[in-house]
Formats: sequence, C-alpha cells, structure tokens
Amino acid sequence: MKRRDFVRNSTFATVGTMLIPHFLKAYETNSLTGGPSAGKTLVVVQLSGGNDGLNTVVPFRNDIYYRERPTIGIAPDKVLKLNDEIGFNPALEALKGLYDDGLVTVVNNVGYPNPDRSHFRSMDIWQTASDSDKYLTTGWLGRYLDANCHGSDCVAHRAIEVDDTLSLALKGQELNGLALLDPKKLYNQTRSGLVKELADLKPDAGLASTHPNVSYLYKTLAETASSAEFIYDKSKAVRSKTVYPASELGNRLKTVSELIASGVNTNVYYISISGFDTHINQPGQQERLLRQYAEAVAAFTKDLKLNGKLNDVLLMTFSEFGRRVKQNASNGTDHGTANNLFLIGGGLTPGRVFNEAPNLTNLAEGDLQFSVDFRSIYATLLRDWLKVDDGAVLGRKFETLSFV
Repeated sequence: MKRRDFVRNSTFATVGTMLIPHFLKAYETNSLTGGPSAGKTLVVVQLSGGNDGLNTVVPFRNDIYYRERPTIGIAPDKVLKLNDEIGFNPALEALKGLYDDGLVTVVNNVGYPNPDRSHFRSMDIWQTASDSDKYLTTGWLGRYLDANCHGSDCVAHRAIEVDDTLSLALKGQELNGLALLDPKKLYNQTRSGLVKELADLKPDAGLASTHPNVSYLYKTLAETASSAEFIYDKSKAVRSKTVYPASELGNRLKTVSELIASGVNTNVYYISISGFDTHINQPGQQERLLRQYAEAVAAFTKDLKLNGKLNDVLLMTFSEFGRRVKQNASNGTDHGTANNLFLIGGGLTPGRVFNEAPNLTNLAEGDLQFSVDFRSIYATLLRDWLKVDDGAVLGRKFETLSFV
C-alpha cells in the first residue's frame, strides 16, 4: 500500500483523536515555534446544507423575485440595502455594520460548470476544487499544505479545523490538517490512560525501517502530540475579553481568535456549521441561523481589531450551492446552483458588492447561472493572500479577482 493511500484509509486520518505513546517522542520534529506566523491567516466558514442566497442577499428591486417567492420573499422595506438593487436579509444587521465599515465584500453568482445538486457531491467539489466530473481524494487546503511543506514548516497545526473530525478540504497526500475542537480536550486525549499503557511497549528497533507505513504513522502520531501540547500551552496565555454569542459558531470563532492572538503559527482555520437545508418553513430557520452567523462574525472581527490582527485575517464564507429561484409548496426552497459568497476582513480593497446581481431572467431550468468560478476565489486567496503558487495547489491556473 502506498503511503498516501495508507494515510487516507487509516483511522488516524482525523488526527484530532490520535493517541501518542511515549516511545514515539524520538520521531518528533523540532518545528514547533512560539512566535506568530509572519504571513496572513485565512478563516473558512462553511454553511452546510445549501444556504438560500436569494434570501440572504435580496434582489429587492426585482419583480420576478417576489413573483416566484410570494410568501417567503423579504419585503423591500425590511431589506438592509447595499446598493440600488440588492441588500442584506434583516437578520444580517451585525454584518451590515461591518459592510458599512468597508470590511465585507459580497461576490454574487459563484458556482461551477455542470453543477451537482447533491449535498455530498457538491461539497466534495467545493472541498477538493475538482471539476464536476472528476473525483479527487485530496482537499484544496490539504494540497496547500503539501505544496508548501518544507522541513520545519511540516506541522499539522499549519491548518486547523475547529471540530472533532477533519474535512476532506484539509486532507493532503503527505500532510493533513489538525482537527481540534478544544485545545485542552485534544491535549488530554494525547495523554490518556491508554497512552500510558502503550508507553510500556518496546517495539523492535528495526520495525520502522522495514515497515515504512508504520514509521510514517509513528511520525504522524508524534507530531500530533507535539502540536497538541504546543497549542494547549500557547492557548492558556490568551483569553478573549470580547463577548461572543453563545452559539456553535460563536464558540468556534472565539477559539480561533484566541489561537491567533496566542501566536500559534497556523495559516488556515476551517469551521463548518449546519442547518441550512431549508426545504420546509424556511424563513424562521434561516433567519435564526443568519443572525447567529452575523453576530458571531461581528464579535470575531471586533476581537481581531482589539488584538491588532484585523488586516492580517481574511474570513471567507460559502455554501455548497444556493436554492431554486421559485419557492416550493412547503414554504421553503429546494436545491439550486449558483450562490453568493462573503469575504470579510481589513485587507479587502475595499469591501463592496463585487459584481452584478443575480439575473432572474436568464435561468437554467429554474436555477441561477454562475458567472464566477469558485476556484477563481480560491486562486485569489492562495496567490494574493497566502502568497503561494495557486497553480500547484489547484492543478491549473484560474483567473484571479481583485478583492485583495
């Protein structure tokens, strides 16, 4: 079995639950440093389920929108206007404040050719940056790690997913990101009673040389233990004083903010929140989720500003697809295609509505047509924000956009 296949198939691929025996300390690298990363940080927030973009960024001047959504359309007088054509859902009031400060860029009509309406397949496409007819086993951020892992930079915590499990987006051929819901929890997992029992084992000294997969697993486990200890030690030094909403996203963004302020040398953070599959009674559910999102992001942005990090952190929010233009019979919406995407941070040039509003007269079988390939967003983030070779990560060059 090839090493990359072994890593992907191993139960240890989601490194947040690894157990590390003491005899593996010999495999540790000396790559953990206490200083902050000299580069920029990317935070990705995934809205799982297919958020309805038309009720998030509302085309309030478009009669077709209200004709197709007679009961779930957002009334024009409630829309938080961004320009003469579109505005935010009123639940995004906290995000509108950031927009007014020039910290939010809205990109409309984001998608890809030949879209897939399956949650799982479309999310795989977004997480791997593949064509819709190609199946990749590595994620775009995992390949970012692979392409930019050089000696002492090869540490799992270069990319952290704030969760108990690791998404495909952060899995590479040679290096995976680190799944971490809570620094203390991960630290304790690597030092459980079972680990102490494993520490008494005396493996054959020649085992590693004759079984490279075993050697690689030892090294991966040891580096995870080192990352867990390093992150836990660093995170104890900084506790946010900003009040975050008591929501899942609020708690996770607070963890990210504390890690950034602590000087953990992590370039990418990844967060996923669910609940956006609104087939039935959409308005109340989506409003609640959008308000939680906006308030959590506003607290996170405030925290970054207080810590002098606002211009060094860029947050991207996406969903695997949008919804159909026409509402369904259950006061909800069904799976669609193109969607909007948010970019939030102090390094935007400047925050704005980036492109044209959705065209509701030129639909593809009732769905919006995309005009921005999501991989152009990725290429821009990789090349112009993280300062790496986007072609090496994405497999080919895509047009970049002028938002940073």
